[in-house]
Amino acid sequence: MESTRLDRWLWAVRLTKTRPDAASACRGGHVRVNDRPAKPATLVQPGDEVRARVHDTTRIVEVVRVIQKRVGAADAATCFIDRTPAPPPEAAIPVARRDRGAGRPTKRERRILDEFRAGGQ
Repeated sequence: MESTRLDRWLWAVRLTKTRPDAASACRGGHVRVNDRPAKPATLVQPGDEVRARVHDTTRIVEVVRVIQKRVGAADAATCFIDRTPAPPPEAAIPVARRDRGAGRPTKRERRILDEFRAGGQ
């Protein structure tokens, strides 16, 4: 088994939940193999780089082993090397909080909140 269909492999290694989800991601242009757009029937082999946008995150994986049947999560993790870059740290944005049960803000508190939301301009 040197190669297999891309949609089957994406499903087998648990990058997508179902095989039709993998096929629709390919048809929608959300999957690339070796920086080329890929159809569901594109063959993948060990050494290929697969970029798949799944659930608003782009996963970059390198194919290590080709499988066709869905296996356990531990075995599926050995079939690819995850090269997805770490997400950038989120900026610490201060959040205006009020005590629970404090009621509606007063007019003065509302002005302060509006100024805070406007960015202090």
